Amino acid sequence: MKIRNLFLHFSLVVRHRHRVLIHCAKCGILWRGLVHDLSKFSPTEFFESAKYYQGDRSPITACRKDKGVSLAWLHHKGRNKHHIEYWIDTDCEVPPMMPYVYAVECVCDKLSATKTYAGKNYTQDKALAHWLRYGNKVEGNPRTMRFIETVFRDLAEHGEEYILNRRYMKKTYAEICLSPDDGAKS
Repeated sequence: MKIRNLFLHFSLVVRHRHRVLIHCAKCGILWRGLVHDLSKFSPTEFFESAKYYQGDRSPITACRKDKGVSLAWLHHKGRNKHHIEYWIDTDCEVPPMMPYVYAVECVCDKLSATKTYAGKNYTQDKALAHWLRYGNKVEGNPRTMRFIETVFRDLAEHGEEYILNRRYMKKTYAEICLSPDDGAKS
């Protein structure tokens, strides 16, 4: 492993966490932003991610290609409730809905990751494009998945100022995740 990658990966994680903190604070969940992704500094996650560091995408895919599995990802998703995969249990027919704070943190995380990896090429429609290409392939709770996609569609159309606030997030979460119907709204 290159020493340079250790520093580059550390810098990337810090920049990502800083963006998540800002987004979470705007959404009224400051604590989630403060504790976001602390497991990335654990030896299991940090050293594997530094070894496969690329700078413009997650190192997890490169590690999976090389080894067939990413121990960093298995460690990470099992400790961080803002990941849809945390809520998936093979014995459940339908995964449980993510609680509000974790669903909002998930949005802040995905938005921040998109910004971090896209850099100067970031535009407000990139989070939706990434979600449609990769994110919604996970078999998460249908209402949680609809919430995240709705937020990213609104982001693409209206921008960050529109979505990154407590009022918008609570209203959208309640309409999609807490409505008494089957959530089949479009």
